[in-house]
Amino acid sequence: MKKIHYWFLSVCLILSTTSCEDYLERFPLEGPADQSYFANASELELAVNGCYKGMNFHPSDGMPTQLLLDVCTDINWDRNNSAMQQIGKGSHDSNNGFVRSVWNESYKIIGRCNFILDNMNKLDGKMDATLYARYQAEARFIRAYQYGYLIELFGGVPLVTKTLGLADAQVPKGTKDECATFVMNELDEAAKALPTSYDARNTGRATRQAALATKARTALYNEKWDVAATAAKAVMDLNINKLHPNFGELFSYKGQNSSEIMFSLQYLKGTLTHSTPQNFLSRNAQGASNKVPGQMLVDSYECTDGLSIDKSPLYNPKDPFKNRDPRLDFTLAVPGSNYFNFKFETHKDSVKTINYATGARVDNQDAIHAFATYTGYCWRKYTDLTDKDDRSNSELNIILIRYAEVLLIYAEAKIEANQIDQSVYDAINAVRQRVNMPAIKTGKTQAELRSIIRKERKYELANEGFRLFDIRRWKIAEKLMNGNFLGRIPKGLLATAPAIDANGTPDYSNVPNKADMRVVELRIFNPNRDYLWPIPYIETVTNKVLTQNAGY
Repeated sequence: MKKIHYWFLSVCLILSTTSCEDYLERFPLEGPADQSYFANASELELAVNGCYKGMNFHPSDGMPTQLLLDVCTDINWDRNNSAMQQIGKGSHDSNNGFVRSVWNESYKIIGRCNFILDNMNKLDGKMDATLYARYQAEARFIRAYQYGYLIELFGGVPLVTKTLGLADAQVPKGTKDECATFVMNELDEAAKALPTSYDARNTGRATRQAALATKARTALYNEKWDVAATAAKAVMDLNINKLHPNFGELFSYKGQNSSEIMFSLQYLKGTLTHSTPQNFLSRNAQGASNKVPGQMLVDSYECTDGLSIDKSPLYNPKDPFKNRDPRLDFTLAVPGSNYFNFKFETHKDSVKTINYATGARVDNQDAIHAFATYTGYCWRKYTDLTDKDDRSNSELNIILIRYAEVLLIYAEAKIEANQIDQSVYDAINAVRQRVNMPAIKTGKTQAELRSIIRKERKYELANEGFRLFDIRRWKIAEKLMNGNFLGRIPKGLLATAPAIDANGTPDYSNVPNKADMRVVELRIFNPNRDYLWPIPYIETVTNKVLTQNAGY
């Protein structure tokens, strides 16, 4: 299938060297002066492909934004003393480089889309009408998708819907609600002209169901429950996308063409790659282990009977990874598991381990290396053994929208609207039973189902870039992001299970040996400030009518 993507990515790179790169280098600047653009359908196609390419930007460590955002949450940590780490521990300000990069690159993409939508009318009636409408819809989809991200990170932002000249550069914020309404309306319009599938040559482009799913996500994040449920149900009713039978396979080369995947960033060696495996992998696997999950995520996963570890008779503190939700082992590398052909063990006394590829006992770098995972765990999603010899140049596509999320959006929206019926249980149970977890029985209260859906999103979507938005909109970030980010006990295990609350968050207060856990980082979260990122300082200096978010 990588050969199928070659043409798509090649023309994206061609575009990046043309005048399209100047469409909007940062918000706001002049567009190109070439008034003859577009001269033909091929130029239009190249421009739209350039917008897709822009979505692959890597603000840090050669990784796409979506796989970096969880570093700013309670489930992930960045060891690099980076701008991302500053956000995670609450020490960032309006000059933060990661924040600035996300803002700038998002508006570059928006600027490119605006230029297309402003100028493609030159081809109206001069090319195939269906193709014309599709390209227009693709540009609208990409622009709406980027605005959807911006408003969840920054709140209200300048809503720029046309190419700006310098005389138009002073643009105030739109409200978050205004921006969200624009996003959803745009996605409605885009969905009308987008197909539900493409031929092999066009694999990776936006589909109707991707537009509807993005609308459902935006509506959910902005508490428009009926809109979210209706849009998600529209995707379900298309009956095109299905849950992939093997959860772990989804995040490997074997699964990247699954019908569960509705939209993903496209990569191809020799054209465009990412460094995710290098950042996630263990030291034995020759990775850097610099993006690592914490103990609190590990302990949140239920046992196979559907009970949390503080309530399940299946939980054994001396063998804590046994009888657990399979998504724990599919998502993380836990001690005792096979990880890239090594027995993964992070107990500091385990100075030797097994290389399963050779059968030999070797030095255990995951215990003795000074920069081995500080938490005792590594990420397994997006670490495919195929990349073992070229860990910084992965061509594994990165999923942005998949069907499981749509089911969880539908269920949560119905729960919050208190429209609880069998379809809510069916949606949740489809996701749970895919990994052989027991079904949720009917008769639950709204509060009970709210707890269930929040935990399901944590188990299902960890390390896919959703957690930051979830803990913000649920208003639980101030609890989760204040205090210590914890790793495993370096030379032992927890004596007892921690208490697990309704959001799936562990509390170690009553664990006898809690003091032995590794304190990886002390974090601070100011609820009067940190529910939004700051507008980059340079933007408020150059755009005098752009007001800064509170507390910055």
